[in-house]
Amino acid sequence: MVLHVNKKGIRVLGIAESFRRDYEKSVLAGIVMRSDFIIDGVGFAQITVGGMDATEGILRLCDSLQREDINVMMLNGCVISWFNIIDIMEVYKRLQIPLICVTYEESEGLEEHIAQHFEADERDSRIEAYKRLGDRAPVELQDQFEVLIRFLGTEKAEAGAILKKFTTHGKVPEPLRVAKIVARALLRSCLEV
Repeated sequence: MVLHVNKKGIRVLGIAESFRRDYEKSVLAGIVMRSDFIIDGVGFAQITVGGMDATEGILRLCDSLQREDINVMMLNGCVISWFNIIDIMEVYKRLQIPLICVTYEESEGLEEHIAQHFEADERDSRIEAYKRLGDRAPVELQDQFEVLIRFLGTEKAEAGAILKKFTTHGKVPEPLRVAKIVARALLRSCLEV
């Protein structure tokens, strides 16, 4: 799929989460943002902290928005809510829109961490799901900031151009920054109830 990066009305769905280890559910927030930084959609879903339901949670969130005009999806990480691994291939296959998963730091991988926290059967299936995510590619943003991405349905250069277009400062694209703020606020309000 060719992305028209310079299209004025391009819309990105940014999805981020917030969780606490002592709380069973985490909050996924999805923000639909136009390239002029106008927010014109918000959605939510819950997933299990330490579960394996992140993929279905993202798909539920997308279904709840009932939008046909989203051009790109951005995810704030592929391993969220304490090792709840998103199957990005399944998300892309089901939604058929370009997907960019953004992370912000180099790492040696999560296999050791997964092995420390889960029993044999669950450990092996999680490590396999993690390996299926594949390698990350570096992308340089404004001001020499670099992020690491996995991407489907687009080329690396287009994914980088989209990230630059939606990043006003620092290294977190606005749809993901706003989604994270909203997810945190909703989780806080749920905890206070």
